[in-house]
Amino acid sequence: MLHDQFRTFGRYNRWANARLAETLADLDEATYRQDAGAFFGSIHLTWNHLLLVDLLWLQRMGVEVGVAVTTLDQVLYEDRGELLAARAAWDDRIVDFVDQLDPGSLDEPLAYASMDGKRHAYPRRLVLAHLFNHQTHHRGQVHTLLTSLGRNAPALDLIYYLRALPET
Repeated sequence: MLHDQFRTFGRYNRWANARLAETLADLDEATYRQDAGAFFGSIHLTWNHLLLVDLLWLQRMGVEVGVAVTTLDQVLYEDRGELLAARAAWDDRIVDFVDQLDPGSLDEPLAYASMDGKRHAYPRRLVLAHLFNHQTHHRGQVHTLLTSLGRNAPALDLIYYLRALPET
């Protein structure tokens, strides 16, 4: 049951990111890069942070991500197109990762060191919940930035994703 919920969150996450990415692809460069007062400044840097932290958590869960995350504001891609493409590719990999998880592993502790070197351990289910919640949090920031800059932002609520699914 819990595994199915995470599978839904993985697919919802991919859907919401794709909807938001369509809007980001159409923004003019100045708006996209403008420091709009968010925690990471611009839409680009917030979108970058979101992918960066996904990679950090995936790496902690044993996925080879191909990058060493050293700071939470590390820039993965300066180029918007490369960042959007990487986001889409990683969203597919997140779906695959969650699909392949052994449901019995969800209660197993995941031990890791935080960025400040402190050791922590939480059940894998809570780490996954954090990964998806972190996504929602920063997508919400990008959504707010778009709105505050006078741009239309797509509806991203989970219920809209569920309504977009074929009736069963």
